[in-house]
Amino acid sequence: MGDYRKLRVWQQARALTNRSYRVTASFPRQEQFGLTAQIRRAAVSVMANIAEGCGRNRDGELLRFLTIARGSVTELDCHLIIAQDQGYLEEKIMPGLQLQVERIQRMLTLLIRRLGNK
Repeated sequence: MGDYRKLRVWQQARALTNRSYRVTASFPRQEQFGLTAQIRRAAVSVMANIAEGCGRNRDGELLRFLTIARGSVTELDCHLIIAQDQGYLEEKIMPGLQLQVERIQRMLTLLIRRLGNK
């Protein structure tokens, strides 16, 4: 697939990961090894799985890792909802985060379909 850094979906995942780190920096200290870590891990997983899939040089492997990335972005969405429910995220922040999550989910779904139809 080539250089993963040139993929728009990876670039979007990178932006979301950076944003996830920023918004979780203000979470309560008792969540450092809980929700904070879960959100950060899920966000990083999206980026890392796209990169690893591209590094495998086989469409079947790439497809597998893109599917894992899609699962990770869905997991991230769930963690963000929990954070909002617990009052850790301001309401005005959540729509932007969910928009980014949904954009990445759509991009991954389209890429997975394109590779699956080869």
